[in-house]
Amino acid sequence: MAVNAKKIAVYVLVVFALYVIITDPAKAADYVQIGFQGISDAASAVGDFMTWAANGGK
Repeated sequence: MAVNAKKIAVYVLVVFALYVIITDPAKAADYVQIGFQGISDAASAVGDFMTWAANGGK
């Protein structure tokens, strides 16, 4: 049952993404920009934490 729910969730997400891309490409580009900015911020925070930890937590 969980596998079916996962497949349905992925299908709904793909359909939504295609709908947004087709109906409003500018908004879709904004969503991609927001997603990549979030990933970049998260990677930067992990890097800062690792640097802090490598320096002995100072």
